[in-house]
This record gives sequence, C-alpha cells and structure tokens, in this order.
Amino acid sequence: MVTRDKSGLLSMLTAATRLMSRRAVAASRASAIARHMSSQAPEPVVRFESTLGMRNYILNRPKKLNALNDEMLDILRPKIEEWDQAELAGVIVASGEGRAFCAGGDVESVVKNAQDATTRSKALDFFKREFELDLLLASLRKPYVAILDGITMGGGVGLVAYAPFRVATEKTIFSMPETNIGYCPDVGASHFLSRLDGELGTYLALTSDKLVGRAVFEHGFATHYIPSRRIPLLHDRLANLENPDLVMIDRVLEELSHEREQEDALPPFVDAQRVALDMAFGHDRVESIVADLELMKQDVDPAISEWAAATLETLKQRSPTSLKVALKAIRLGKKQTLTEALNMELKIATAFCNGASPDFVTGVTSVLVAKSKTRPEWRPERLEDVSDEIVDRFFSPHSTYIVNAPIIREHEFLAPEDHVDRTASERKQMRFTLPSEDDIRDVITGADPDAGDMGYSLDDLLEYFHDKRAGKIGVAEKILEVVRRRTTVVDNADGNFVWLRWDNSE
Repeated sequence: MVTRDKSGLLSMLTAATRLMSRRAVAASRASAIARHMSSQAPEPVVRFESTLGMRNYILNRPKKLNALNDEMLDILRPKIEEWDQAELAGVIVASGEGRAFCAGGDVESVVKNAQDATTRSKALDFFKREFELDLLLASLRKPYVAILDGITMGGGVGLVAYAPFRVATEKTIFSMPETNIGYCPDVGASHFLSRLDGELGTYLALTSDKLVGRAVFEHGFATHYIPSRRIPLLHDRLANLENPDLVMIDRVLEELSHEREQEDALPPFVDAQRVALDMAFGHDRVESIVADLELMKQDVDPAISEWAAATLETLKQRSPTSLKVALKAIRLGKKQTLTEALNMELKIATAFCNGASPDFVTGVTSVLVAKSKTRPEWRPERLEDVSDEIVDRFFSPHSTYIVNAPIIREHEFLAPEDHVDRTASERKQMRFTLPSEDDIRDVITGADPDAGDMGYSLDDLLEYFHDKRAGKIGVAEKILEVVRRRTTVVDNADGNFVWLRWDNSE
C-alpha cells in the first residue's frame, strides 16, 4: 500500500515537472518572440519625454543626422502645440539623438517630388509645413531651450533660430549649406542671418561656411556655450525648476557655461580679417563682392590674403544663380518681419521647384545623391550670365514661377491670443546673446538711452555691460574685439579723461 502511494506520488511529481517544464519553455519562447518583435519595431522618428516640468522633444533619425521628413513634421507640430498649452509644462527643450541636432530637411525627397508635375504640390506643402513649424516655435509662450550638441544645419537651424535660449557645445557645427546644392538659405535665414553683426550673415549665406563650437556663441547665433559633458546636468536642472521664467533659466545656463580658456584659439572672422569680410560682403551685387576679394588676395597681411583666396575658391564652386538669389533675399530680409521673410522664402522655394533654375535638381543630384566632389554643372555656369531677369523669377510679383506659391497666414495656425508682437519676439531672441556690435556702438555714441551722454573709457564700457548683462560669460571678450576693430582712443592730453570714439568708416 505504501509502495503504491510512493509510486503514484512520483508519477504525479514527474507529470507536474514535465508540465512546468513545458510551460517554462513556452514562456521562454513567448518572451524570445516578444523580444524579437520589439527589436524589429521601428524607432519613433521623434521621441517625446516628460520629466517633472520639462518637456523634451528628441529628433531620432541618427543615421540620417536627424534630417526632417514629412513624418517628423506631422508628429512635432501637434505635440508642440499641446505642450505650449499644458499647465504642467514648464519649459520646452529641443535636442537630437546621435552626432547631430538636425542636419536639415529631407531635400532628396523634395526634389524627387518637385520634378514630377503630379507630385510637385507635395514638395511645396513640405516647405509650407516646415516654415509654419518654425514660426510656431518662434511664437511659443513657454520658455524654449534648444540644445545644439552636434550638427545643426539648414532646416535644423530653423527649428531653433528663434528660441530665446540656444546652447552651443564643442560639438556644434552651424551652417546654412543651401548654395552648395543650388538652392537658397530658407527657414527664416534671410531674417536671422541678416541680423548677425556686420556682414557675417551675408558671408555665411553665400559661402555655406561653418561656425564650429564656441564660435557659434561668440558670433551671436547661440546664447550660451556649455561643454557637452554638462548637458545631462542641464536637463536635470531644467526639469527641477518650479514655474520657470526666462531669467531663472538664463541663470541656470550661465552657471553651467564655460569661459574661454587662455589656450583656446580665437574664433574665426575677427580683427583685420573681419574688417575685410565686412567690406567685401557689404556690396549688393555678387560681382562686386568677387572684385573686392580679388583685390584682397594681394593684401600683405596673410590673414586677409589667404582668407580672400579661399573664399573666392568657395564662391566659384557655388551655384551662380543661388548666390544672386541668396544675396537679394538677405538684403530684403533685413527689413522684413519673420513671417514676411518666410513667405518670401516660400516664393523662392516654389520658383526652384517650378524650374526657374535647374540648379536645385542638379545640386542635390550631384552633391547628395552621387556625392560627387567636382563642381556641379550649374546653368548658367558663370555669374555674369545670371541676368536680372533670372533673379526676378524668384521675387517679382509678376513671375509665373511663383503664382502657386503657398502663403503662411498666422491666423490659420495660431490662435488669436498666440499672436505676438514680432518686434518683442526679436528682442526676446536677442536678449540673452552677447551684446551685438550695434549695442556696443550705441553705448559709445550715446544712442543707448540708458548709457548717458558722457564719454566711455574701455573700463567704463566693460563695467556697463557687465552690469547690463548680469556678469554674462563672454561679454568682455566680445567687447574687446569690437573695440579693437571699431574704435579709436581720444585723449584730451590733460591727464584727466580718455574715452572711446566709434569709427564710422566701413
């Protein structure tokens, strides 16, 4: 009897063990399948994270350097609108996955659609939605912090150009590369590049040259410079702010900012080279710019002659049509509101898509698709062959190439209470940058109403801006460079007073 009970118990235990084993195997297989399915699921092209009061959008196409496509535009706008209205959202942060924030728009798809009359409307719609998103981000009521920890070019610049806080790191590479592909800087570039000091924006628009690292901050595009290793700490600090306002956020950014080290190289385009740049690129015709650069090639100062020679070679590689269109857009954009500039750039984009010039298709095909290292076959090939009639195709209200251009109207995508004073918006955008050259001039000349009408010595000037900008890092270096280049010292020779006089020569 006992033996039978033991035998039955062993049988039951064996059966139970086999059942548990089968279940474990099944569970293991199910888990493996789930892991496999998860690993096969595509990553979202934009990730959204909410941490306490911080709302962070992360562009997430690292293999494509986070280039903007239709799906990203579709996802971003409603989420940004939602966050801007949400009571619990304190600050909106922009960042990118991998080695880029955003390398621009997906122009290969745009060109493909533009070449076919049946799909051209898709190309134009992409530009319209992209520019509308840029205007929305420029109009946010919530504080907006853009972290440019990597490549930030073209369409990526448009996402952040009007954020009140734009953080550069040593990894930042800033560029508007459009003339390199037979196109024209857009996403508001005619507005924001034209407002950089002197003619630096004109130079960047025409040459597609880059600013790297600290230079992005020192030349006025970024508002702060923070080492890349501190970005996780910045996220943590921003997330933990209660009811953050602009001054509070600026204080956090300044605390994490980094002084220029003594061994650090000076930024490009300073001193004599900057004088040469402003002189050459101050013309309203590209031919005049080229003529000045040819003369500067003979300068005895190698900082000028070598820069002029290299710049000439760069301009020779660019689309002649793009150069002339870009220069006219920059000149017009300086007098326009952001919305006006974006609508002008929509007309330019439409003209390119409608075949006003073949260079957009040629440039994208050669540079981005074929990755050719030789000069694309631009048409016309030479600057002197790009007539005023060709340029007018992109701007004239009578041009047949822009009759179907989309129009951005603020009331179509912004509620009435979201309409903002554009002048106030621009002031907010510049409020936390280094003082501009115009700011420094106005204090020296007495045009700044807060500066008084007494002459300023260098020490007085440094003290004024130290107080005005609350001890902002980088202010002294900026003032010293501008003073060296744009002022002379006036001495009464009485031992009592020495002051700075602004040099108005161009």
